[in-house]
Amino acid sequence: MRSCFVYIMASKRNGTLYIGYTTDLARRIYEHKSGAVPGFSRRYGTKILVHYETYDDVRLAQQRERSLKKWSRRWKLDLIETDNPRWTDLYDDLNA
Repeated sequence: MRSCFVYIMASKRNGTLYIGYTTDLARRIYEHKSGAVPGFSRRYGTKILVHYETYDDVRLAQQRERSLKKWSRRWKLDLIETDNPRWTDLYDDLNA
């Protein structure tokens, strides 16, 4: 079974957040960064990968994405700050 990822993109520290899921994280983040796909992410400049989680079951990833989208902004910021307190762009780690 293919891995699936839930991820959070940000425009800047404490800026606009975008939450999504994908089966190809590196490709999807590249699309966000390059503005290849019209929509929310391109409009609000969410180009920094600040958080991601890996799942073996796409249904679990979809559930997690829906759940995170319902979270309060404070909870989302706390989630990011817990694992990535400097708001480092994790995209570079994917390609290392």
